[in-house]
Amino acid sequence: MSDENQAGRSRLDPLPVTRRSFLTFASLGSFLAATGTALAGMLRLPKPAVLPGPVRRFKIGMPEQFAVGSETRFEKESVFVFRDAQGIYAISAVCTHLGCSIGRAPDGFACPCHGSKFTASGEVTGGPAPRALPWLELGRAADGQLVVYADNEVPAGTRMRV
Repeated sequence: MSDENQAGRSRLDPLPVTRRSFLTFASLGSFLAATGTALAGMLRLPKPAVLPGPVRRFKIGMPEQFAVGSETRFEKESVFVFRDAQGIYAISAVCTHLGCSIGRAPDGFACPCHGSKFTASGEVTGGPAPRALPWLELGRAADGQLVVYADNEVPAGTRMRV
């Protein structure tokens, strides 16, 4: 350095940061932060972010409680249970549009929130619902009671013979 630049400055004083060097360091820091964030995201991919919830199954009673031609709504569990001559079956009472609780209508089921309509077997006949109401798996507990497995869908028309 020349004597003019040395005037008034000590060797221990830091060098002034130029605009160019500041922008260089800022862009390099931004690049490293983005790369680190992307790498951290990639390392988290194999591990699921959502843990499975509890299994939703519940006992609904003995098969003898359901007479042929009966229809029972389990409000808390959001399920309709029917019994006909072929057996017992369960249909979800949750609308496939936005998860509203549906109710019975003269010709099937209806969603009071958004107007979806379903046949008595759960098929969509109108409204914004994208698919039919799911039929749910039925089983028997060790004590003989019927169990609805609310997380397990079965093909429409599936009945449990009792």
